Amino acid sequence: MEFHQGIMRAWADSFRYLSACFCLPQKELFIQENVLGGLIQALSETCVEAVPFSKEMEKAFKEQDEETLRVDFAKLFIGPYELLAPPYGSVYLDGERRLMGNSTVEVIKWYEEAGLIIDKDFKELPDHIAVELEFMYYLIWKEAEVLEKSETEKAHLFKEMRDKFFNQLLSPWVPSFCQKIKESTDNLFYIALANCLSTFMKIAPENLSCGRG
Repeated sequence: MEFHQGIMRAWADSFRYLSACFCLPQKELFIQENVLGGLIQALSETCVEAVPFSKEMEKAFKEQDEETLRVDFAKLFIGPYELLAPPYGSVYLDGERRLMGNSTVEVIKWYEEAGLIIDKDFKELPDHIAVELEFMYYLIWKEAEVLEKSETEKAHLFKEMRDKFFNQLLSPWVPSFCQKIKESTDNLFYIALANCLSTFMKIAPENLSCGRG
């Protein structure tokens, strides 16, 4: 049980650190929080296939100044005129290339079912890639938490939720999103991030379910 929970924590951390990488880059904060070092460590326990890309991310991050990272981040994910790689699930899932589509409403329902309330001051859309990855972190972390208390029924509910959310609302759009990133930038950090995320998402479903390390 202890080993299984340790692997689950590593899976949770993998999602959490990947989520952080899709937020506006702040080099000092990334270093303080050991975001990239933590990602490499977590992936080494969960998805070794993605580790080389996480190391490429770390190298590219160190070699670039914050302004370059922020400019390329904005070009890809913010605009102002065109989103080169829209980081919102509805753009890919609803077939109309629009924000706040039907799938976004579904995502909000999932958050509410998990007992989460979106803060009124929260500035991002609910189906932003960073938010959905953070939600996966939360579900896995909660599953591990209740398992530690031997609350197996609650653990099963969290497992069921994260499996369904992953398969229905997250993994279907990530490959297209990652491809958009690679087609739209020559920034080595974001190219490596796209490769890291897409590789991780291919490996995650079967391995997370069986607790492979």
